[in-house]
Amino acid sequence: MMWTAVAMALEALRRHLLRSVLTVLGLVIGVWSVVTMVTLGNATTVAITASISALGSDTLTLMPGQTVRGGGAGGRPFSLDDVAAIAAEIAGVRLAVPQVTTQRTVVANASDWKTSVTGTTGAYLDVQQWPVTAGRRFTAEEEDSGSAVCLLGDTVRQRLFGDLAFVGGLIRVGKVSCTIVGGLKPRGQGFGNNPDDSVLMPIGAVQRRLTGSRDVSTIVVAYDNRYDPERIKEDLRRLMRDRRYIDAGTDDDFSIFDARQIADTVSSTTAMLTALLAAVAAVSLIVGGIGIMNIMLVSVTERTREIGIRLAVGATARDVLVQFLIEAVVLSAFGGLVGLALATATTALVAPLMGVTFAFDPFISILAVALSGSVGILFGYVPAKRAAALDPIQALRHE
Repeated sequence: MMWTAVAMALEALRRHLLRSVLTVLGLVIGVWSVVTMVTLGNATTVAITASISALGSDTLTLMPGQTVRGGGAGGRPFSLDDVAAIAAEIAGVRLAVPQVTTQRTVVANASDWKTSVTGTTGAYLDVQQWPVTAGRRFTAEEEDSGSAVCLLGDTVRQRLFGDLAFVGGLIRVGKVSCTIVGGLKPRGQGFGNNPDDSVLMPIGAVQRRLTGSRDVSTIVVAYDNRYDPERIKEDLRRLMRDRRYIDAGTDDDFSIFDARQIADTVSSTTAMLTALLAAVAAVSLIVGGIGIMNIMLVSVTERTREIGIRLAVGATARDVLVQFLIEAVVLSAFGGLVGLALATATTALVAPLMGVTFAFDPFISILAVALSGSVGILFGYVPAKRAAALDPIQALRHE
């Protein structure tokens, strides 16, 4: 009996194909927008979290200036003595890694590329959990002497050498000739940055040959996760205030960023924004449901005589109710499937442009189709109930 009702419902929709297609447009747009917003929002959250976590999960980053007050890059820089003091005087610190970053054009094989040049130590690779896939790391002697050696990120390697061998070759970094000792594992495009588009050199080489100063722009502190990060952060703040001769009652002239807290804050914020955008987009589902109800009410009026004949030849009110509910559910489910297909295609196209990774989410997809089917039941019930309540004699008299 149910299959008969389904067949009759499909036949009724086929007779008014154009009207049926136009009816489901609201649901198509609703599911399309909701799934697209949620999928891209989740992908963005993952990308931002991964980008922040690239600093290391148990790390604190010191930067000059109070960024909340518009400082940061213009603040008083750190020194290598600050780095040594942090490693020696604060309990729980595993590594303290200095960084100096500058932009330079690198040249090799008649090719040139403007990239980020980071002066640091070998410990930087440990903190970043960034393996060398070709060649080797800096040696202690190269770091101490500030030798002009470098490690290439994958983007720089491709731009300058393509598939050619590069380890042992020479590149010019700015005006400095540099020997390539290794290549770094590709990390992929992050949200808003590309870690592969960089060159690493010993910090001494960058300070003496490129920046011309002994300033340190950033210090990354890796700590033992058995220690309380808040206690380490407070000890670090106290030490830096002492070393920078900041009087009591005077604001810090540096900032400390906790990678874990930043990742949690960004994740919760993007999740809230995603939920808000999805809620706004879900309004179109309600609009689509109202459209289904309106068309189904018109259909009941048009098919009053047909309903009367069915009731007169033995169909029950429940049979009529089920038939119209099935029509509403078929319309809404079809709209949900089309919307899901469009959302999947849109997300797959837009995600690379945003620098995030597209990932098909079965839960969101199933939920979207189930929600669209529920909209059909919810908004199709009133027309179905009206059709089932018709009096057979009055319905047969209807013109």
